[in-house]
Amino acid sequence: MKARATCPLDCPDACSLLLTLEGGRLVRVEGDPRHPITQGFACGKTYRYPERVRERLLYPLRRVGRKGEGRFERVSWEEALEGIAARLQAILDRYGGEAVLPYHYAGTMGLVENQHPLAFFRAIGASELLETICASTGSAAWEMTYGPRMAPDPEEIPENARYLLLWGVNSLATHSHLTPFLKEAKRRGAKVVHIDPYANLTSRFAHEHLKLRPGTDAALAYALAHVLFREGLVDWAYLEEAATGVEAFQEAAEAWPPERAEALTGVPAPAIRRLARELGEARRVFLRVGYGMTRHPGGGNSLRAVLLLPALLGAWRYPGCGAMLSTSGAFPLNKRFLGGRHLLEGRHPHRGYFRPNPGVRAINMNQLGTALTGLNPPIRALFVFNTNPLVVAPNTGKVRAGLEREDLFTVVLEQVMTETARYADYLLPATLFYEHPDLYTSYGHYYLSWNEPLAEPQGEARPNTWVFRELAQRLGLEEPTLYWSAEEVARSLLDTDHPYLEGITLERLKAEGFLKLRLPKPFLPFARGPVRFSPPPQVLPTEPLPDYPLILLTPPAPRFLNSTYGDVAALAEAEGGEPLLLIHPQDAEARGVTDGGLVYLRSPWGQVVRRARVTEAPIPGTVVLEGIWWEKWAPDGKGINHLTSEGLTDLGGGSTFHATPVEVEPLRLA
Repeated sequence: MKARATCPLDCPDACSLLLTLEGGRLVRVEGDPRHPITQGFACGKTYRYPERVRERLLYPLRRVGRKGEGRFERVSWEEALEGIAARLQAILDRYGGEAVLPYHYAGTMGLVENQHPLAFFRAIGASELLETICASTGSAAWEMTYGPRMAPDPEEIPENARYLLLWGVNSLATHSHLTPFLKEAKRRGAKVVHIDPYANLTSRFAHEHLKLRPGTDAALAYALAHVLFREGLVDWAYLEEAATGVEAFQEAAEAWPPERAEALTGVPAPAIRRLARELGEARRVFLRVGYGMTRHPGGGNSLRAVLLLPALLGAWRYPGCGAMLSTSGAFPLNKRFLGGRHLLEGRHPHRGYFRPNPGVRAINMNQLGTALTGLNPPIRALFVFNTNPLVVAPNTGKVRAGLEREDLFTVVLEQVMTETARYADYLLPATLFYEHPDLYTSYGHYYLSWNEPLAEPQGEARPNTWVFRELAQRLGLEEPTLYWSAEEVARSLLDTDHPYLEGITLERLKAEGFLKLRLPKPFLPFARGPVRFSPPPQVLPTEPLPDYPLILLTPPAPRFLNSTYGDVAALAEAEGGEPLLLIHPQDAEARGVTDGGLVYLRSPWGQVVRRARVTEAPIPGTVVLEGIWWEKWAPDGKGINHLTSEGLTDLGGGSTFHATPVEVEPLRLA
């Protein structure tokens, strides 16, 4: 059997896939040639999806060993649900809802299975998780600058864009289905420039790669603006019509001549001048930015400074031109009831009494370790779904200490035996994306998609929403939205008269699989603004520490997607078989590090052992380790987030993964 489905993973492409199933098991994945963005090809990691789930979890399990040992016994669903409900009810009765924390993120991007389980936690007054680990800083910066997160239509790039500026993003690895549109624009004469602290796939695609020091993006943006203003390359007609606060921004840019920016960023002043002049002459510029530059203490300000460059050029006047961070703001779905959001609007019932939502405790997901080890009153019950926090959350040592607490009741909904799953008191088998219905948006294009179940769940796997409906029944919760089916959730989301969704119904999505939003043609989301230059972005560079003089970056690996594919041996082998530390020859020589040698990598928060690869890829002063590897592949069995801190960004409370000060020294065997 071959059928269509949308890839559920956290990627802007939201690919349409053709799945081959035999006896309900996935045996092959292909790209859907009918989809205008997917264009018949899938990424290298998605082709391996059948290998990812060969040893999936199939039955409910209850812990019998110590936490972290991974020793479980099989139980029935009735035993598991009754046991969880009884333990949870006791916690609610004694400590109240804030003693419960759901920890979740983007293991699936389907709106139903990703978000609707939160209705259960909002109905019991649980602590609210702030979903900040990835996009919150970028979202805050964009919305402060432009408003809704919209971007040029990728399909309009080739015909219109004359300059492609790829800044802080390895788009060939992390937005691979944008590549055909970039290639066509390049074939038609567009110049491609990549700005990033280290050379990667996208650098090799570009005509030119400019390396800058991590966390100095705002200074480089201001220097480019400095030249644009000084040399009369700014589109004043556009700015007068569409922008506010330009004068204050111009004054700030005056303080950043290229020579000053070179001293901070490492980008030569002549290259800054040349780039600014080329941008000013081209005007029809497409800027693709990534979330990487936001993973710094000053990341929000950095992104704002960069995002304003297309506005200075008036690029938003042209189809396929402007800036792209995300397209997610163009999906005007009615999310009032999704995940029980309406329960946050005021007061809501919980078994006969009312809890005021303004008093609900909010916990930043970047600070899970502190929440589990130092919060007062403490978290007593943790529900983990759609994520693997022991590998992906900052400060692994502190997270592990929290998960080891015998008085913490932990329930994990998962597809495979992750590191986090080994700490569960109850481990519940979750369905795969082709075993349950769901609705998908995208943050890299403008197609809305629907997945029909293509196979019965293998073993006794169940969707997240089914689990929380069953628990809600056992707790006697009466909130109607807790019991909605996936179709009811989808119909609620589509219940809007916004013109972008005109004519898009669930029936059409079921029949056709995907539909493009009814966008104006050409799509010019900010041709008339509003663009807010005020307050002028601050320059808040990332600084090393005296004992930790290098900055560690942990960008995505081309064949991984966060930790999702961490158990696939073929993909790990293709990435080098183990996590490799990229270090510049200057930094290696100064420390006696040799290519292929093992090194200690230390930060103020921990230490790991890695194998060094001496390469000119990173800018001196920066070391790079691509990918969130499962711990089993590391020489010392420790994930890279043993080194990262729970520090937050300037905007949106985001993570600072790319601002980790470290030192490297050879591991000398006795």
